Amino acid sequence: MKFPYQMQRKCTSHHHQIPLSVILIFSFFILTFSTACFNGNCQPCSAATDCGPGLYCGHCPGLGRTQPVCTRGQATLVTSIVNGLPFNKYSWIMTHNSFSIMDAPSLNGVQRLTFYNQEDTVTNQLRNGVRGLMLDMYDFENDIWLCHSFQGQCFNFTAFQPAIKTLEEVESFLTENPMEIVTIVIEDYVRTPNALINLFRNAGLDKYWFPLSDMPKGGEDWPTITQMVQENRRLLVFTSDASKEAEEGIAYQWRYMVENESGDPGVQRGSCPHRKESKPLNSRSASLFLQNYFPTYPVEADSCRENSGPLADMVNTCYKNAGNMLPNFIAVNFYMRSNGGGVFDIVDRINGHTLCGCSTITTCQEGAPFGSCKNISVPSLSPMTNTAGSFTGSVQFSRRSTSPLHSPNCSLFLLFYFLLTAVLLQFP
Repeated sequence: MKFPYQMQRKCTSHHHQIPLSVILIFSFFILTFSTACFNGNCQPCSAATDCGPGLYCGHCPGLGRTQPVCTRGQATLVTSIVNGLPFNKYSWIMTHNSFSIMDAPSLNGVQRLTFYNQEDTVTNQLRNGVRGLMLDMYDFENDIWLCHSFQGQCFNFTAFQPAIKTLEEVESFLTENPMEIVTIVIEDYVRTPNALINLFRNAGLDKYWFPLSDMPKGGEDWPTITQMVQENRRLLVFTSDASKEAEEGIAYQWRYMVENESGDPGVQRGSCPHRKESKPLNSRSASLFLQNYFPTYPVEADSCRENSGPLADMVNTCYKNAGNMLPNFIAVNFYMRSNGGGVFDIVDRINGHTLCGCSTITTCQEGAPFGSCKNISVPSLSPMTNTAGSFTGSVQFSRRSTSPLHSPNCSLFLLFYFLLTAVLLQFP
């Protein structure tokens, strides 16, 4: 992958002039990322214990790789390296449909028939460095549930669990990690008045709430990470329902961020259209940029390929379409799967590029001038060192990707799914 010609000549990021040498290094490592593994990643393994810290043992059917190898599975704790800058200067990993977890038990006694987007719990996602969650919320069974559905209606065979259970996981994480900030983006189908804001209060998250009144509405910088932590305003919540801003004090997403198209249009090579609800990506009237990169129909076995070179290429494409702006959030399916470094490595390189002018965040030097980087030949992929990021059995993947249960024939599955839904929609 190559950066655009304009960026190779001149790259301005948050009012800093980036040296050409840094651009070339950054471009080189991104290019390498698409075809190789780093720092001991990709060594053969049979269990997570065969791999180093921050790595798990997994395979990549999407690239024809059946032999399990050590693969990166944790993010760098970026604020431990570069802190004190505005929130909108940083890049974070976001999970698409964070609640849609394989092997999640059915809580309503009905066999679930729907798509899955992630493999481990929301708690484990957060422990592994995910800082953005996409949650689909619906009125269901006199409560608010996390669910997949069509036409704004949740069905018992597409429901996952009451939303408060997931929000309680977020509350526990924020309580246990007082330096961390979490962002939630809600695809909002909740129509019961005040139910959504009451949901967050009942989950105990109001004490971390970043108030709507202090959110920058004209593309200005957000408060610094340090300020947000000191003031305990460590939860950002956005809704897709514009009415909730005036009625419940929940920020309408597209007043504060731009977003590219989700699903298949968002993974088409060489194209990065903005979502119809969003302002153009190169608009400067919103200071956050959410980049989606996941196909409409998720396939676990293909995600390691999608989250590798193609994702790196799309970051470059969207960078150009956004007027030389790199994303603050990168939303993916099966966030841990890649051919080596995956979304973790891409976010490291974006943060290094924007925060300190280095090829990756791990070469930044705390307190050093912009562009002063550690003199190392290979970027360190050392992940978070806090114990909250330790692995659990939920990320020791099996080879279930080849089983009919987890990788059904897409055409047959979709045909059955849509026919069944169409029938059910005929009845009130």
